[in-house]
Amino acid sequence: MAGAGNAIRGSRVGAGPMGEAERGDAAPRQTVTYFCSHDHRSVVTFAIEASVPESWDCPKCGLPASLDSENPPPAPKIEPYKTHLAYVKERRSETEAASILDEAVALLRSRRKAGEIIF
Repeated sequence: MAGAGNAIRGSRVGAGPMGEAERGDAAPRQTVTYFCSHDHRSVVTFAIEASVPESWDCPKCGLPASLDSENPPPAPKIEPYKTHLAYVKERRSETEAASILDEAVALLRSRRKAGEIIF
């Protein structure tokens, strides 16, 4: 079967006959290498005028990477999911919890004796 008759096959959108000369010269660039704790190297290109960040996220593993190949930053510590009860236990001691529970039970018992409907 012959080609589909696409007249612009093999060219890209925006490419003119003159190419780079029509668009002007590219800005001067610098390449910077970042290192993560999994021994990945990430080479990033910046403009000469741009300030180079101290850290960069590794595109392979997502860990933070730094400019120092000897001392890459450690992986961030991931906190496990905490339940509502775990947060309450951080704020209250066992004795405080017991006194709050006793107050709540006493309030419920007093309402029952008074004949209130509790939903």
